Amino acid sequence: MDEKLDDLRFRELMVESEDLQSDAMRATRRDLNAYVEAAQEARHESRRDLRIGGALLGAGALGAAALAFAGPASASATDVMALQTAAGIENLAVFTYKTALTLPYIGGSSANGVVKAFATMTMKQHSDHASAFNAAATKLGGKTQTKTDPKYTPIVSAAVPTIKTAADVVGLAITLEDVAAETYTKNVGQVSTSDLRGLFASVAGVESQHKAVLLAVQALLKGGAADLIALPPDTAKLPAAAGSVGFPDAFYPTSKAAPVAEGAVQ
Repeated sequence: MDEKLDDLRFRELMVESEDLQSDAMRATRRDLNAYVEAAQEARHESRRDLRIGGALLGAGALGAAALAFAGPASASATDVMALQTAAGIENLAVFTYKTALTLPYIGGSSANGVVKAFATMTMKQHSDHASAFNAAATKLGGKTQTKTDPKYTPIVSAAVPTIKTAADVVGLAITLEDVAAETYTKNVGQVSTSDLRGLFASVAGVESQHKAVLLAVQALLKGGAADLIALPPDTAKLPAAAGSVGFPDAFYPTSKAAPVAEGAVQ
């Protein structure tokens, strides 16, 4: 590796990341469960009303058509597609780290042990996210998204072989976190319920926080100051830009957001 990383300090960052992950997953499961329960209750009420309507209309074709129209759940198609697309983005992150770990300088004998551990941990976190999104999608009658995001997969596939240093790993991680954060930020205005809006908003916040930390780490690595990567940081030694480099935008952009149907499964 080109940069000499302080193992103890980098491990402190990993512990902090695990804490953030645990908090995020608790909120994710709570919000997803609340959303699924609300959607299933709405489905039950909708079908009950349709059964009553069907009885009043008789057991003819119109009543049967009304029952068929109720569908597998009362969640909107957009909601299910958003969950599937989110799962595809998380699958892409898993694919990226899994591929990186096959490279000798990331997961092999010549790899830095801390970087290898970081990649392994992050891969597991994204796998947890994908499982949560897919669980909600399937409970709402949708299919599991097992593939990676179709737009960004070629970009990541081209980038992975160029990784040679810790800074390269961080740079690719920034790209992935940014795509996820922008997508989930945009999803807030596209989904149908407060539970699902809260879910995407909270996950977007976590992803953007990850990006902010990674931008600061990237700046320190590029500046030859890897020894300053610590929690809490030695603020007296940090360069002035350290307080702002992680927040390049006054408002979080969505230009890289994956369209809601990009990862939908038919």
